[in-house]
Amino acid sequence: MTPSARTQAAIDILDLVIAAARDDGPPADAIVQRYFSTRRYAGSKDRRAVRELVYRAIRRAGERPISGRVAIHGLAEEDPEIAYDAAGHGAAPRGPNELAAPAGYFPAWIEPELSHYLTPREWPALLGRAPLDLRVNVAKADRDVMAAAFGGEATRLSPWGVRLPADTRVDDRPEYYAGLVEVQDEGSQLIALACQPGPGLDIIDLCAGAGGKALALAAAAPGARIIASDTNRQRLSHLVPRASRAGADITVRLLDAGREAEMLSDLEGAADVVLVDAPCSGSGTWRRSPEGRWRLTPDRLDRVVALQAKLLDLAAPLVKPGGTLVYAVCSVLSCEGAGQAAAFLGRHSGWTAQGVGFDGGRVEGPGRLLTPAHDGTDGFFVARLQAPC
Repeated sequence: MTPSARTQAAIDILDLVIAAARDDGPPADAIVQRYFSTRRYAGSKDRRAVRELVYRAIRRAGERPISGRVAIHGLAEEDPEIAYDAAGHGAAPRGPNELAAPAGYFPAWIEPELSHYLTPREWPALLGRAPLDLRVNVAKADRDVMAAAFGGEATRLSPWGVRLPADTRVDDRPEYYAGLVEVQDEGSQLIALACQPGPGLDIIDLCAGAGGKALALAAAAPGARIIASDTNRQRLSHLVPRASRAGADITVRLLDAGREAEMLSDLEGAADVVLVDAPCSGSGTWRRSPEGRWRLTPDRLDRVVALQAKLLDLAAPLVKPGGTLVYAVCSVLSCEGAGQAAAFLGRHSGWTAQGVGFDGGRVEGPGRLLTPAHDGTDGFFVARLQAPC
């Protein structure tokens, strides 16, 4: 591919990403992969170059651009090396009346929603390249041995983590196939650590998804009784083979949407710990999925905040007297984090906030907030809420 053909390919992909962000379509990485699966003529250098252009344009534009050309034109204002060529299959030069996407970190309406810790000095880290973190399955392997095997470094906050450079491939390694490691951001590992897992505990992972945190809990607490539940059949189905590979004993329970309370009624007052890793804006993972800023709207945020409150109220009756509800979101927005946890405490008399059990992050309301700039993790809010005895 010529340089201008690479520019045109990036424009084509960005058009698809912009449409997907508007219409709740597939993520950018899936779009890039699908695009090149039908264009075998593009070599590995071409694919890397186009992908880099695409993600540079996504990270640069805080507001969703109207088109891929507008996104690339904005990038070209800062990078004269971006190639245009009116001939052949290349991108045509920018016309005199064509717009260019302005640079920004996120849509303007989001700024008032950010935690007060997220000052402009921290904004660039929200969109920086994320490292690859592994969680060592401490039930089967030693962290130092795995760090040496992968040439990584032990993470600072999680006792189970190993950090590798971004884009490191691990799914072709025998240690991965043997269930000795899983890919999991250090911040996500700390959510499991906040559950203070131990042998003999009854633990419910209410919004388990594909089971990353349930697997971390099982590894840290052999003999704990862990139930992983979710309403998403497809995501939950991934947990079974992952648990088999890790040697983890986890009970999987698929819930029907709208009947969650009924289907969990046999567990009322039974859990030492209930983890609510709730659906959220995903603002804490923008460095991995930067187009997520383009998907978020005030209405969508309102809906997810209402869902979080519903899930917390669903979880509360499952906790034993004196037991713990751990609430977490991969978000840096106060309404989803400290505001949500404080609202729960206001609705539920006798419940109290506890320390989360790790030193990272900064105190915000009843919990702690982890951010990329301060902690080197994805953005997470976590709170430990204790039921009255």
